[in-house]
Amino acid sequence: MTSNLQSFYEQLMARAKDLILLHSAEALVHWDMETMMPPRAVSLRSEQLTLLSRISHKMSTDPEIGRLLQAVTADLQYESLGEVEKRNVHLIKKNYEEQTALPEKLVSETAKQQAITVNAWKQAKAAKRFAMLKPDLEKLLDLSRQAAEILMKVKQTRTPYDALIDIYEPKMTAEAIAAIFNPLQQGLKGLLEKIQASPNQPDTEILKRAIPIEVQWKIAKALSQTLGYDTTTREAGGRIDETEHPFTEGYYDDVRITTHYSPEEFASSIFSVLHETGHALYEQCLPQQWKYQPIGTYCSMGFHESQSRFYENIIGRSREFWTNWLPKLKQIAAPTLDNVHLDSFVRAINHVKPSKIRIEADEVTYNLHIIIRFQIEKELFSGKASVNELPELWNQKYAEYLGVEIQNDSEGVMQDTHWPSGLYGYFPTYTLGNIYSGQITAALTRDLPDWHNQVIQDNLNVVRGWLIKNVHSYGNLYDPADLIKKITGENLDAEPYLRYLHEKYSGLYGF
Repeated sequence: MTSNLQSFYEQLMARAKDLILLHSAEALVHWDMETMMPPRAVSLRSEQLTLLSRISHKMSTDPEIGRLLQAVTADLQYESLGEVEKRNVHLIKKNYEEQTALPEKLVSETAKQQAITVNAWKQAKAAKRFAMLKPDLEKLLDLSRQAAEILMKVKQTRTPYDALIDIYEPKMTAEAIAAIFNPLQQGLKGLLEKIQASPNQPDTEILKRAIPIEVQWKIAKALSQTLGYDTTTREAGGRIDETEHPFTEGYYDDVRITTHYSPEEFASSIFSVLHETGHALYEQCLPQQWKYQPIGTYCSMGFHESQSRFYENIIGRSREFWTNWLPKLKQIAAPTLDNVHLDSFVRAINHVKPSKIRIEADEVTYNLHIIIRFQIEKELFSGKASVNELPELWNQKYAEYLGVEIQNDSEGVMQDTHWPSGLYGYFPTYTLGNIYSGQITAALTRDLPDWHNQVIQDNLNVVRGWLIKNVHSYGNLYDPADLIKKITGENLDAEPYLRYLHEKYSGLYGF
């Protein structure tokens, strides 16, 4: 690398670092809004977030970045750059082109409206009245459509919705998602019918036993520690807080998770903690040498979800994990669970029953919740559905796909924070993550055939080490389609995930 090229590249990376630091600070402001912020602060917070987004947009669209990108890519020695350097340049260029296309006014208006709409959602959900949310949601959707129309041209996608999907799952399209979701839906339907027809149904009474919230705090800390997420020592890089809708926020050395406690449903917090800890470990185990570089981020939200669902379901709902951990749970929660046996507990936590709430859904029906949201989003952005029609459309699909009747909009269309937060195109990544997790598990089993025995012996270091080497260590070096092929040798394929589900639940339900 020539001295000029080296200088231009280093200047680019310095600007990238500043942006990463700003975004990490903005993330903490969002975290505070959902965990600690007093209700009266929402107006102030919306102004703060508007300013931060405006600063971020100005930094991202600084013409000097364009000049440096031109200088780097036009240099005669550009091809001598390594894979890492070229990927950094690509990611900076992609962000620059997209951000410069978005007017600053649209960016700041969107950030302000997001904060307002989330607050409106909280109030509307508590009152069970979609009408309270509708005006602000319509404003936010209109702003999102404007951005999607602009980004469609920049990203050269076929539809505005594809441009939004690309934000979370690069180079993925609605057409490609539908092509893999449709056979998945059919496979899940057949599996669900077998499960429902089985006379071998589990007793879930043990999951309704009351465990005080202060005891659930202890369970959450112990679980996260078992997985390798430190919240207690002097070297801790994490913390666990409570919020209405569990999420993870942070970067490398400061990654925070949240959960929601219910005294009458202790398992809900257990699995949200397992899920969010999976997210946190992905962030914390990215290569330290890539810190503050564009490449030192996660591959996609689908891959992020693959890690959370792996720890929540493939590890966290396995008999192997609870062979060792049930005695610990019983000890912390004593005497509430003293008479609970391993097989009964494992069958109870894997109970399959169609439900109304996505985050409480079982492993088999969960993806049907996502498919519904994906189909509605497509209709919203194609103009086939309006905000006013959302509750009815939602309720119809839940009746058809899951056979449940929605009683009010809080348990229906308002159950998630994603649409009030402006996260359109995000939902499909949840099921993509499940599909990735199935393929990753197949590759793990190929490389480490005895990993199940390691889990029984409470040795999760072996599994975590494999994930670090084969998933986390690649950061954002590849687009998701390329990364899954590098890990598994195969293209994106739902079959390994369906096979995992069939093998597991045929054993649990005896068919």
